[in-house]
Amino acid sequence: MARTLTLLGCLFCLLLSCSREDVSTRYAITGLDVSRYQGVVDWDSVADAGHHFVFIKASEGWNHRDLAFRANWAEAGRAGIRRGAYHFFLPHTSVERQLSNFIDLVKLEPGDLPPVLDVEKRGNLSSAELVAHVRQWLILAEDHYGVKPIIYTGLNFYNRHLAGQFDEYPLWLARYSHREPVTVCGRPFQFWQYTDRAASPGIVGAVDRNVFTGTVAQLEALCVPYPANHHDPLAIFQ
Repeated sequence: MARTLTLLGCLFCLLLSCSREDVSTRYAITGLDVSRYQGVVDWDSVADAGHHFVFIKASEGWNHRDLAFRANWAEAGRAGIRRGAYHFFLPHTSVERQLSNFIDLVKLEPGDLPPVLDVEKRGNLSSAELVAHVRQWLILAEDHYGVKPIIYTGLNFYNRHLAGQFDEYPLWLARYSHREPVTVCGRPFQFWQYTDRAASPGIVGAVDRNVFTGTVAQLEALCVPYPANHHDPLAIFQ
């Protein structure tokens, strides 16, 4: 009897592991997102592992800046990884001061991914008030950088507070599962953060892993554009 139960347990674990295959095998374009919590990153090893892009935390609120941003930003670029920077939005802090904090730190170049606004908190704001604040940041950021920012948020937060809004902006959703996020409004997403417990060469400990749902050409089209008659040097690495 005990042997039978053991065999059944092993079979169950095998079936479970098969049903939860690595999400990245279903998508051609994968990437990471990092902050100071990943410590010192060996970006050459990250590049050699085949990651196509990385989002790097830059700022939070009106005065916080990630201590590892400058090093991560420079080294990711040197290693030839397509890079993007994100700002963690605080709902009760001046939108203009938050954007100024980000702009003073992040100097995007042609070929970089658009700025990202990380929206995870509502505070005491109504959903309508939050939407108005987020929209203000997005409009001002687009005016400054000349490219539409990306919105990052969790699936549940999006469905409760942001669904039906900002359809003109690329959407990056977090859902830690092997099952794709499904929005209540049917809005498709462009990026999916599917785990916060991935492993990667060049990084000690766990790291967030993401996929892009489109093609290489579609990823390039999201980025800060190059001047006319200039070629994107990272295109050869994708």
